[in-house]
Amino acid sequence: MEPDTLWTRAGAAGWGTCAYADLLPHMDEHAQAKAEGLCPVPAGVYVAAFPYYAGETPGNLSRYARGEDYHTALARRLTPVCAALEAAHPFHKFVPLVDNSPLPEREAARLAGLGLRGKNGLVILPPWGSWLFLATVLTDLPLPSAPAASPDCMGCGACLAACPGKALGPNGFDISKCLSELTQRKGELTAEQTGLLRRHNLIWGCDACQTVCPYNRDVPITPLPEFRDGLLSTLTPKDVENSTRKQFQAAFPDRAFTWRGPGVLERNLKLKEEK
Repeated sequence: MEPDTLWTRAGAAGWGTCAYADLLPHMDEHAQAKAEGLCPVPAGVYVAAFPYYAGETPGNLSRYARGEDYHTALARRLTPVCAALEAAHPFHKFVPLVDNSPLPEREAARLAGLGLRGKNGLVILPPWGSWLFLATVLTDLPLPSAPAASPDCMGCGACLAACPGKALGPNGFDISKCLSELTQRKGELTAEQTGLLRRHNLIWGCDACQTVCPYNRDVPITPLPEFRDGLLSTLTPKDVENSTRKQFQAAFPDRAFTWRGPGVLERNLKLKEEK
């Protein structure tokens, strides 16, 4: 089966390849060791983008977390891809990876020439915008990087201006001010971070920089049912109060927002009540 057909059947909106060696400057020793543990002689990486935009529905959860947990969904979609690659290249190894990966996925996408690179660091793939999940396949099959890396976006600066915590700026990205990260952070927060969470319109994640992006205007609805159907857009205090992690995960199976347990969500909801 031709690679284009293989990835299209898997639901990818776009895909490409890069040489593993080209990723090394962006990987520390720990990441390299982990990659080599998964694939002893890594030589190439497939990278693919899967759209998840499901329309405009009010809610307090980030759009990416409203459907099925993308880790589960994309791992399932990569299974037949890897099986087909193994059949075509029986003496090579193909390891599917989704998010919790030693590979710098966005850099792999850039080297693969996939879409554009936004000022917020996200991959933009018209017409799907930046509402994308990335997945990779690490292999010992030598693969080339694209002749030219992904170009930057138009650079309008809308995402930088819209960032609630001013985590995006000319000096790069400050994760300590990122609302997506703060909504998931356990432990003690500073007064500034608490204030940011209290004013934030979501209790999990942050869509601010994507919502204002010009490339995200008139984006089509994802054709992938995992991210389009059975959506959960809002959690209430009753959904999280007096629940253990096990009870919470049982109540909301296969949802990306459960991995931290109910505690951070309960805290975030209480901060909204204090506004």
